Amino acid sequence: MSLTLRALIVEDEPLAARRLTELLKKQELPVEVVGTAESVAAAEAFLQTLQPSPDVLFLDIHLADGLSFELFERLEVKCPVIFTTAYDRYALRAFKVNSVDYLLKPIDSEELTVALAKLRSLRLTATAPAFDASLLAEVLRQAQPSTSYKTRFVVRVGEHLKAIPTEQIAYFFSLEKATLLQTKENRRYVVDYTLEQLENLLDPRHFFRLNRAYLAHADAIQDIIHYTNSRLQTVLRPVSSDEAVLVSRERVAAFKAWLDR
Repeated sequence: MSLTLRALIVEDEPLAARRLTELLKKQELPVEVVGTAESVAAAEAFLQTLQPSPDVLFLDIHLADGLSFELFERLEVKCPVIFTTAYDRYALRAFKVNSVDYLLKPIDSEELTVALAKLRSLRLTATAPAFDASLLAEVLRQAQPSTSYKTRFVVRVGEHLKAIPTEQIAYFFSLEKATLLQTKENRRYVVDYTLEQLENLLDPRHFFRLNRAYLAHADAIQDIIHYTNSRLQTVLRPVSSDEAVLVSRERVAAFKAWLDR
């Protein structure tokens, strides 16, 4: 295995790209920059034509033509990823689960050295993490600037309409073909939304999609129990109709990051 790491830099800020290139040149162990791209399209072209594939991808989040997440929707990214970003630390803890590391801008030389050492160690043990696009999607959704989220839901009670503020909602859940709203006062109402629609309507700082059937407010999660090595069980209040509300296996990492903000 060659000691020289081949790196592709994906960064739409020329100054940031040049700074990272210079820092890589100054590393004690050699790093060869095989290319730089400033957009999702350019990065896609590089990854499709570079042979062999780069050993590491330095990836910014916001690029000239969109979010870098789109890159993982367009093709299979086989090389390890080190994110370079200006996002706050709290929003990015989940990246450590599925990438080699992330570096906050302006990039610190010592932190870069540590990230590269971690990458080399993973290469030697052949345990470089597989990239989880669904996790990145969840983290990016949480990291987006605040937008206008729903503050209340109008439900029908007999012949009457009632407005339920979101702060009174414990969780939403699917039952047969209906979606129900469960309040903290243990009342249930049918709502005309799917859980998929609710994910985009609710503030992700407060609500999390636990699995295909449950979307819960943080205040409603009273306990979390290790169910298996890769699964978590939640205890909701008011008590749900299901005895065990499990966090989907593919959502566990994002769930832990959401809790640990």
